[in-house]
Amino acid sequence: MEKTPPPATAPTPSTAPASSTASAPETPAAPAASRRSRTFLLTLGLTVALVVGCLLSAAIGAYSIPLGDVLSSVQHRIGLGGQALDRVGESVLWNVRLPRVVLALLVGASLGCAGALMQGVFGNPLAEPGVIGISAGAAVGAVASIALGLSFFGNWTITVCAFVAGLATVLLVYALSRSGSRTEVVTLILTGIAVNAFAGALIGLFIFFADNAQITQITFWQLGSLSQATWPKVLAVLPCAVAGLLIAPFYARKLDLLALGERPARHLGVDVERLRIVLVLVLALLTAAAVAVAGIISFVGLLVPHLLRMANGPGHRFLVPASALGGGVILVAGDLAARTVAAPAELPLGVLTALFGSPFFFWLLRRTRRRQGGWA
Repeated sequence: MEKTPPPATAPTPSTAPASSTASAPETPAAPAASRRSRTFLLTLGLTVALVVGCLLSAAIGAYSIPLGDVLSSVQHRIGLGGQALDRVGESVLWNVRLPRVVLALLVGASLGCAGALMQGVFGNPLAEPGVIGISAGAAVGAVASIALGLSFFGNWTITVCAFVAGLATVLLVYALSRSGSRTEVVTLILTGIAVNAFAGALIGLFIFFADNAQITQITFWQLGSLSQATWPKVLAVLPCAVAGLLIAPFYARKLDLLALGERPARHLGVDVERLRIVLVLVLALLTAAAVAVAGIISFVGLLVPHLLRMANGPGHRFLVPASALGGGVILVAGDLAARTVAAPAELPLGVLTALFGSPFFFWLLRRTRRRQGGWA
């Protein structure tokens, strides 16, 4: 007679609960720790890249200055020891190189941060500051001041006209797209497209009536460049850039809630319309100031936030300040390449960013379409 095998021994109560309780808190904590570590490493990497890029940009050029001399001169100027360079080196570093480096940093940070805000407001990772006509409006102001020979602000006329026209264009787009005390994203985008087309027609009209010298100046401005960087221009963009960069992170949490959709965000206490108005004004301030001093530089506000979102997720508490850092890195490195790749000639910075940004944007479109299984 066969013996029935004894039933399998169940795990003792002391063992099973111990293992389950030991593993339970580790499951949610591990991704959070990994995300914090990745955020820290990305922030540290961007900061180091920005510092290294600024030092290299200050040292490399037609008149080469060793990195040690750059650091020594900076230490001497701020009273921490070091020593001054010779007369030519000191003039090149402080009157030519450093204003250009600081301006590239401010413009890049402004465009990167504005791109992150734009994508958050529109809920579309492929949006960029030019969508609602800021860049085109600023270009109209600059081109008009050149073609009409305006000079009521002296050397500041082009910058002032570009800045005022950029802000006025944003306010116009927002007023035209507003209906019943509300503004829909689709209406805002379509209005921006129409205003961009109208601004392009105005630019063409001004170019048609301009003489050859004015056409050359208009073309050079539209291509985007930092070759005319001076400390006064840095001071002109500094208040707008600092104000926008300081205000933007305070709205990161509300942007995260807005990403859930307008209706859920309203239920969670977000005044969506007020949030949209404030952020559109902030990104208009950042973009108009950047375009006014550097011309039209495309793709920085589009690509930098998108890359960071791919690397660390869509959380705006990291994305907004990191986009400012990333924009600064890209523009400092791009300006260094623009003035050294074809030396002694200098490539327009806007052309360089478009040459590298356009293929990458096409790749992003293909990647997004493939992952979503089509647009429909």
